Amino acid sequence: MVLVDSSIWIESARRDGDIGIKVALETLLEEYEAATTSPVLLEVLGGSRKEERKRMASYFSIIPYFQADAQDWEKAISVGRMMRDKGHVLPWNDSLIAAVAMRRNLRVYAKDKHFDALGLLTGVRLYRPGYGGNYTEEDQGAEGV
Repeated sequence: MVLVDSSIWIESARRDGDIGIKVALETLLEEYEAATTSPVLLEVLGGSRKEERKRMASYFSIIPYFQADAQDWEKAISVGRMMRDKGHVLPWNDSLIAAVAMRRNLRVYAKDKHFDALGLLTGVRLYRPGYGGNYTEEDQGAEGV
């Protein structure tokens, strides 16, 4: 299962968005591998264009939703602080997305570069689409991270 960050949903909704991202997201949706959480819903549905709202809401109505609970909020605070202490400033919402993903052993599919740092420093497992949206060998071997 892959927790799809708002950066992917937003890029995919753009008329001139990255075709590789669009194909990868479509593949995750078709394979029933895409999932979401509250900060993603807030960012995507709150910021979507009027003509996109209904379509985006329909996607979110059929994919698994992982609720952020008190344990995730505590982890997000510690992750955010640790990242800042190591010189990586990132949005607090992304710390929460990482915390939700780590506790539930989900991969994160994100366009934002600070997720690379999160992956290296916290063990957050990242989804990297290969041909047709498949996992790359590197990601398939990341089970123990």
